[in-house]
Amino acid sequence: MSGVSPARRREVIDALRRGAVPAAGLDLFAVGLDRFATAVGEDLATVGAGGSVFKAIRGEYGSGKTFFSRWIAEQAKRANLATAEVQISENETPLHKLETVYRRLTERLTTATFPPSALRPVVDGWFYALEEDVLATGEIPADDAGALDRAVDALLDQRLATVSRSAPAFAAALRGYRAAALRGDPATADAVLAWLGGQPHVAAAARRVAGVRGDLDHFAALSFLQGLLAVLRDSGHPGLLLVLDEVETLQRVRSDARDKALNALRQLIDEVYSGRFPGLYLIITGTPAFYDGPQGAQRLAPLAQRLAVDFTTDPRFDNPRAVQVRLAGFTVDSLVELGGRVRDLYADGSTEHARLRTVVDDAYLRDLAQAVAGGLGGKIGVAPRLFLKKLVGEVLDRVDQFVDFDPRQHYALTLSDAELTDVERNATRADEISLDL
Repeated sequence: MSGVSPARRREVIDALRRGAVPAAGLDLFAVGLDRFATAVGEDLATVGAGGSVFKAIRGEYGSGKTFFSRWIAEQAKRANLATAEVQISENETPLHKLETVYRRLTERLTTATFPPSALRPVVDGWFYALEEDVLATGEIPADDAGALDRAVDALLDQRLATVSRSAPAFAAALRGYRAAALRGDPATADAVLAWLGGQPHVAAAARRVAGVRGDLDHFAALSFLQGLLAVLRDSGHPGLLLVLDEVETLQRVRSDARDKALNALRQLIDEVYSGRFPGLYLIITGTPAFYDGPQGAQRLAPLAQRLAVDFTTDPRFDNPRAVQVRLAGFTVDSLVELGGRVRDLYADGSTEHARLRTVVDDAYLRDLAQAVAGGLGGKIGVAPRLFLKKLVGEVLDRVDQFVDFDPRQHYALTLSDAELTDVERNATRADEISLDL
């Protein structure tokens, strides 16, 4: 891993130290994902060619669903796709309100060159591409601003003709944004762009300028997504990877809201398969209880039918091309492999690289992995986050800074209630467990 830049290494290590999934660099320690690489590559090629793909990721808590989806997102960015990860939650992002999902999508929209929210640079890049296409015809002089504006508006209508049949406000908002930007009115341009991104309560004056009314609703959200895909495509991004994370939270909402959300998910999947969203790679993540339980997908028979995959066979023979794929979760051996990759990444950036590899050897990594899993009631599948957090923040950092620190002599693993997630907390049998290594 000596080819990794110091900035990339620091970003990954800092995230692990906080107990978080790094935003980038996941390929450096992706363990057990090789079997999905071919299928993911095929999906990305399909999306890049104007197709659409739906995939459901299945795994228990701690099995790496978020890591897996972000690993796919890194590959999507390399293919120049835009990406967005949206966490489904009862209060902030209810799935039965697609206008909220669309709003979160635009807030978290990112590309290989722009962090969230990349909506403005994407829209600006689209208008630049339209201007270049108009000028390329040779029919409009570059110094004739009025003729250029009219030609760009005509091309805008042409490119968004399909979207405008169901949501003319999308094109109207884009025209309003460009007009405000050209006349030097950034406040109105910002407000119109916010409305285009699904933000509620935009000033009425700005909406009047753009010729739009009210706020985005559930039914227009899908048309706006369709429009966003068209804008992305023309601005150099062949598609969008949209991850709807933690859909299992639907099981905890009121029954009427749950039924609406399940039907919204069914509708979204059907729209993907119908070809309405060329360039969309839609991923959902959830626990087996969501896919198989009575309060999840099984509650709506048409949705259950669309997600159905036989998982009674040996996991070794799971089909990575299936509509639903499962993550087997971690074992002690895979935790040791994961820990070894993180240790080596850390060591490559340290002057103490030889001592780090000697003191924190694979035998110690196995002891630490077993201790963390033991502290969580033996549930290894829940252990990766804490294992890496302890490894980086309480072992590797100390070995790196203190020449006489030996984790076998000077470190005893503790798991305090305050640092645990709800799932991890439920796996423990006491608020604080001390285990000597």
